[in-house]
Amino acid sequence: MNKEVISTKEAPAAIGTYSQAIRAGELVFVSGQIPLDPQTGDLVGPDIEDQIHQVFRNLEAVAQAAGSDLGRAVKLTIFLTDLANFARVNEIMAQYVPEPYPARAAVGVVALPRGAGVEADAILLA
Repeated sequence: MNKEVISTKEAPAAIGTYSQAIRAGELVFVSGQIPLDPQTGDLVGPDIEDQIHQVFRNLEAVAQAAGSDLGRAVKLTIFLTDLANFARVNEIMAQYVPEPYPARAAVGVVALPRGAGVEADAILLA
């Protein structure tokens, strides 16, 4: 099976040794997105709601670059530095991801890159 690199300027550039996404067959694996503004490279907020919105905008931009969208997500993983923000993730996620919702995990972590409060990755149908 071949793999294809997916890249867009509408989402933050990779800040390490990874691709924004990889298409493998009928699946697209989107790397973790933190709440960076793709134009400036700066972290949005400190407001967690602004950060959550930016994460989902970044995920959607990469999904669209792959010819997909968040409605085709089959798995999401959300990483939070404060699990008290779990309910806000649910509310905001519903604005970007339609039903039926994908499988999902939410994980509490000590820290995320660049001091972000939230990160998410996704597996989509191509």
